[in-house]
Amino acid sequence: MKHNIILNSDSYKYSMFNQYPEGTETVYSYIESRGGKWPSTVFFGLQAFIKEYLLEPITQEDIDIAEQIITAHGEPFYREGWEYILNAHNGFLPVNIKAVPEGTIVPVKNVLATIENTDPKCFWLTTFLETALLRAIWYPTSVATNSYESKKIILKWLEKNGDDNDIDFKLHDFGARGVSSLESSALGGAAHLVNFCGTDNVASLVLLTRWYGVGCAGFSVPAMEHSTVTSWGRDREVESYRNMIRKNPNGVVSIVSDSYNIYQACEMFGTVLKQDIIDNNVQLVVRPDSGVPAIIVSECLFMLDRYFGHTVNDKGYKVLNTVRVLQGDGITGESIDLILKYADSRGYSADNILFGQGGALLQQLDRDTQKWAMKCSAIKVNGTWREVFKDPITDPGKTSKKGRVTLYKREDGTYYSGLEDWPLSELKVVFENGKLFNEITFDQVRENARLTQTTF
Repeated sequence: MKHNIILNSDSYKYSMFNQYPEGTETVYSYIESRGGKWPSTVFFGLQAFIKEYLLEPITQEDIDIAEQIITAHGEPFYREGWEYILNAHNGFLPVNIKAVPEGTIVPVKNVLATIENTDPKCFWLTTFLETALLRAIWYPTSVATNSYESKKIILKWLEKNGDDNDIDFKLHDFGARGVSSLESSALGGAAHLVNFCGTDNVASLVLLTRWYGVGCAGFSVPAMEHSTVTSWGRDREVESYRNMIRKNPNGVVSIVSDSYNIYQACEMFGTVLKQDIIDNNVQLVVRPDSGVPAIIVSECLFMLDRYFGHTVNDKGYKVLNTVRVLQGDGITGESIDLILKYADSRGYSADNILFGQGGALLQQLDRDTQKWAMKCSAIKVNGTWREVFKDPITDPGKTSKKGRVTLYKREDGTYYSGLEDWPLSELKVVFENGKLFNEITFDQVRENARLTQTTF
């Protein structure tokens, strides 16, 4: 399906072409996180937007359809401007977009991307694109940041009591069904995979293959759900588990275990099913899906330990033989920390525990989570640049930056925003006049986002 970028905006944007000062030639805007829940953000998702929406030229049909809809909507339509783009630029948008490389971790209140028009007759185009461009950045970047912050929490506990080599599969994306659209599932799921390799979100794999050149960025295992457990009937629950174990030998098998009684299920695994698990060379993942997470996970570990036993790692913590526990209900950064803290207090390593996250990973955040904004900071009028900014006395947190601002990196690796000096800027051209520049692979994105600290 072809996207009509002319219709990818807010209603009020269509009247902006005649609102700027007479003689305006260039409008320069930037995007930043003004603060929010986390102190830094993991930049991600812009390349997907550029490839999906900006590399195809607009057509006369696009203009005609947009005019019909917008005029019926009650807004003025700038046919002259859009037809100028069609005729003078072959339908490609005459704008320049610069951005920090995807995967880069930047403290809040810093410039992450900028946009300006490259044709003086299209000065109005910069802020017209705000709706689409800001949305393309804030959502996947917020999800990548959410996932990254959970990774920091898990790593903290693995460094205390476990093996951090297993971090890539500690948090699994269960969110595909809990988001508002297939595109949200794909973008959010891809953002999670910047930090982890576990996912049940197939749409994210498609997006990353298409727009980031990766074969397969995420992995999963055979898993039961409540319907396949309960379809056997309560009196044959053990047979549903035995069937799953026998049908999936020599690998990891995930079994949701609380359809009736999670504690009885743990007993089944450790008694009547134990030999099946051993004979089929299965690593069993027991999945509680209800109750108070920290308590339930700890109790499952204790029961499974009784039947399967454990080894003690070099940090003095217990690691179960053959089985692990995956908590996929009620998972947030805070609950992850609490679950691992409670397990630690009972002597169990974080190696024993995996997590699945759905709505809290992909859906329970919005533009205000990190206070995202795109603001005009400079315009050129009759050949002279002017600073542009807002400074509301009722909310100093919304004061915007002035001038042609960009992002810089100090020798110590920290970032700061300042006025543009192109050769030194950390922002690189990613789009200009219909062409993609500085394309990035997903491996590079992951490397940029890799946690290098050992203490958090």
